[in-house]
Amino acid sequence: MKKIIAIVLISIFCPKVQAQQDGYWDKDRAITQELIVSAGERVVFKADDFPIGTTELIYRITLLDDNQQLATSLVSLLKAIPDPTGISQGSAGAVFLMSKISGQDKCKYAIFTASDVAATYLKTGKTDQACFVQNTALSKEAKRLSIEKSLCVQGLKNGLYFGFQSSNWIMKQKIVLEIVPWIDSKLNRGWTLENRKTVINQCKTSALARRMADSDDFCICVEEKIQKKFKYQEFQKLLAIEQAKNYKDFGAICFEETGGSKALIDGYRTKASVFEKKADYSNAIAQYNLIINDNKATVADFSAIGFDLIVTKQYVKAIKFLKEGESLDDTDLAIKLNLAHAYLLNNDFRSARNLYKEYFNQNISDTISWVEKTKADFELFKKLGLPSEDFEKILKLMK
Repeated sequence: MKKIIAIVLISIFCPKVQAQQDGYWDKDRAITQELIVSAGERVVFKADDFPIGTTELIYRITLLDDNQQLATSLVSLLKAIPDPTGISQGSAGAVFLMSKISGQDKCKYAIFTASDVAATYLKTGKTDQACFVQNTALSKEAKRLSIEKSLCVQGLKNGLYFGFQSSNWIMKQKIVLEIVPWIDSKLNRGWTLENRKTVINQCKTSALARRMADSDDFCICVEEKIQKKFKYQEFQKLLAIEQAKNYKDFGAICFEETGGSKALIDGYRTKASVFEKKADYSNAIAQYNLIINDNKATVADFSAIGFDLIVTKQYVKAIKFLKEGESLDDTDLAIKLNLAHAYLLNNDFRSARNLYKEYFNQNISDTISWVEKTKADFELFKKLGLPSEDFEKILKLMK
């Protein structure tokens, strides 16, 4: 029995605890307004200045006779109901929110989201453009409106207009209107759908995003990090240069977290390979330079750019990059062979000969030997018009 009771208590209280974490009743922004309506007339009250992130409204209407006072305020009642879900659990919740006293008078009311429509109601009594209408006259009312189900809450931006029509054709009426907003903690930070889109679209114009084939995940990551650090209003108040720095700093982090770095580098390699197949070595070199400038180059990248520099007769640059790649892995024979080619074509026969001679009996890879690759490279060099006077000497040396 103890276990059963414990489970029941947890099931009752846990949802409320979670709801309290997601939002709160903003008692500081609660509205209490006493209205006097002449016999048979109408009156309109504008409720505005709702906090950013308002997703629920609780309001109570009470008609009082002269000298009557409310027994308990709506704010004090809500202290016993910590979240909006408690308000909507059957008729008991509505009764609980009702005023303990009310007068004999009754009124009809409607709610509007635009001033011009409310003004028309005040003159004509028309309610066809109201977001909520109560056509049955009553002496007290308590309701909850949510953003999911009510156009009234969806149109809070310009405030709400509560219009009342007296049902007493002889005496004036006293109406007490109380409104308490529920604030969603996340939306209260100002990050509406449109505001998030603004940041994402701004991210997509950044230099880093433009370099990526698909920057969606990257920019969502940046937006989430900015959203976590700033309220939207705070971010908007930053100087343009300060906003740019945040985009840059978070962009560097998200570039790694979303795999954008690897995808970008792989894209450079793919483009370089396509250019090489077309014998467009200059553009291939440009792609490898992008990889090297991002500090992402592997031994294979240095070997490839070295070879492309050789066939475009840029021997000194080729030696520089090949030596840099060799320092990453001194056992890679592909880069050593390209380095031997660069020495040979740059008239450093002795350095070239030493390398050719040292590794001639080994394989470049599982299927290609050092000698076979040397012969194939020499044939390509001849076709491209590179100096070939020493090719035969090297081939004889390796025999």
